[in-house]
Amino acid sequence: MHMTSPLGSRSAATPRREGPRPSCLPSLLFRKAFLLLVTALVLQTACSGGSPAPAKPDLTDQAFVELLEQRTFKWFWDTADPVTGLIPDRHPTPSFASIAAVGFGLTAYPIGVERGYVTRAQAVDRVLLTLRFLEQAPQNANPTGAAGYNGFFYHFLDMRTGARYAQVELSTIDTALLMAGAFTCQGYFTGTDAKETEIRQTVDRLYNRIDWTWALARPNRICMGWTPETGWITYDWKGYMESMVLMAIALGSPTHPVPAEAWPLYTSTQVWAGYYGQDYVCFGPMFGHQFSHVWIDFRGIQDPYMAAKGIDYAENTRRATYAQRAYALKNPGQWRGYGADIWGFSACDGPADVKVTVDGQSRAFLTYAARGVGVAGVLDDGTITPNAAAGSLPFTPEISLPALQEMRRRFGDDLFGAYGFLDSFNETFPSGTPLHHGKYVAGKGWVDTDYLGIDQGLILGMVENYRSGMVWNLMRTHPAIINGLRRAGFKGGWLDKAPAASPRKGTKGAP
Repeated sequence: MHMTSPLGSRSAATPRREGPRPSCLPSLLFRKAFLLLVTALVLQTACSGGSPAPAKPDLTDQAFVELLEQRTFKWFWDTADPVTGLIPDRHPTPSFASIAAVGFGLTAYPIGVERGYVTRAQAVDRVLLTLRFLEQAPQNANPTGAAGYNGFFYHFLDMRTGARYAQVELSTIDTALLMAGAFTCQGYFTGTDAKETEIRQTVDRLYNRIDWTWALARPNRICMGWTPETGWITYDWKGYMESMVLMAIALGSPTHPVPAEAWPLYTSTQVWAGYYGQDYVCFGPMFGHQFSHVWIDFRGIQDPYMAAKGIDYAENTRRATYAQRAYALKNPGQWRGYGADIWGFSACDGPADVKVTVDGQSRAFLTYAARGVGVAGVLDDGTITPNAAAGSLPFTPEISLPALQEMRRRFGDDLFGAYGFLDSFNETFPSGTPLHHGKYVAGKGWVDTDYLGIDQGLILGMVENYRSGMVWNLMRTHPAIINGLRRAGFKGGWLDKAPAASPRKGTKGAP
């Protein structure tokens, strides 16, 4: 049944959730709160005048994808801190580092080598800079000065020092995304020289020290986060969302694995339903259908839940993508611009937290929020993010590529800049309304002026998986992924053919 209730109520000062199950992650709430803090300190451009930029000339799909990948990679290469290797949460707005974005950055470097954007030696040095810093950064329970505790890392870190930013949470999902990126490097840099050997050994030490069992705040459930001030937060990972890669990595740990019972408990709250012509496990924002898929190739493998449904999680993502497009085609909220090639709802920036009248209707707009559409509710304020279409490129190229091409053609350099797609746009947002950030482009509406690290990483990883399957192929051989998926009960396809997982040659194993 189609529902129009929001995923959760929010205010600019104190975002909050309602109901027993969170509809978006605590990390998103932390992100929004701190973005408001940073924006209060940094003067942003409120609007831009003049005529709209001309539409971009057409490119072939191949030329467009190559340009998108190259520009997106450059974002990671250029924005990493030269001392710590940390990646900012966003750019060009001055920002703290995002530990998940660091994971996406580590995933980016092998791609850069393979595509000829940087040399292997350059990438090796960048990876080592990052891994060495992460390993040496303080790990303790102190509220200030540490980067993490019990092997986990805080969601946001100071870009220059690597210390916890403000009072953010120790994040289990962001730590898992970091490790997924580290595993990508471990699988790619397999040389026997000292530097590539050090990469693999350092990744093992980082992984093996994470105490996943400590994060079981409730029986067989991994908690979302912890702070020194209040301990474990009240939300655990359950149901379908982006945390499948977290569960696999925690199940596959050679030192502190969570019990196998954690997986069926995790899937027991998944919601299978019909929505806009598709039957699938539902989650509103597209990132929940995409983040884990950057690293894990779910095509042709099934856990007991999906075996009973007769599909796999890759097909599930394909169906979720088509449901989003069908929603945009119907456009029940009558937002401007929506159509066959303008769609995509996920966590992203927005223009402002305001209510204004547009076309005779009262409209509520948001800043950063987990936009999404599904049976659990709809959070739609007219904001579209290109990463939602790009994140499904391997599954729905027939609709994702035309959407990305149309976004570039329609908005030109205002949306598709030096580092690829800026985070989001909103054609309904009216001119003259005060902005939280971004800019107003005459004749086009609001366009973001920032690139977000986790969204850039999703785009880059999925473009490469669409082109070559490179990240998937690397992770198919990783012992942690193989063990984790098998302990979760996955069978079939490439997983049945994978060798029994064992320590990698040339690694030291436990610290």
